[in-house]
Amino acid sequence: MSEKKEPSVWQGFKAFLMRGNVIDLAVAVVIGAAFTNIVNSVVKGVINPLVGAIGTQSLDSYSSCLKAPCRGSGDDAEGVKILWGSVLGATLTFVITAAVVYFLMVLPMSKYLARMEARRKAREGTKEILEVTELEVLKEIRDALLAQRGSGPAEPPAGPGRF
Repeated sequence: MSEKKEPSVWQGFKAFLMRGNVIDLAVAVVIGAAFTNIVNSVVKGVINPLVGAIGTQSLDSYSSCLKAPCRGSGDDAEGVKILWGSVLGATLTFVITAAVVYFLMVLPMSKYLARMEARRKAREGTKEILEVTELEVLKEIRDALLAQRGSGPAEPPAGPGRF
């Protein structure tokens, strides 16, 4: 009996690295890290000043006291403080990130892919029309040849592939 040799750990690791989706994921992580800087700049440079026009530029300072006395910060704080401004800031950052990704990346790419698909379908439709037209022309030629022979148009000759 011949035993099947199982792939070594090194071969499995090599196959894992050569898989296409691993490379795609690595590229996505690198682009995502670079994109984070853009989003943070938009939040610091545009959103925070807009929020600052209404209240304060830093949402982190907004809080509510659940159990008095709420004094101090850090380890020596007294009472129970709910920092809802931090949650609101993180939520705004998430919504802005999602909006920027959708409107600047997903939506244009979807429209581009839809256009490419429409062009592909149009090309295929044209190809089918050409094939049908060529077939019709060949039938007309066949009918004309049959008419010249005197057997009349309309009925194709018997047998496959005969004109």
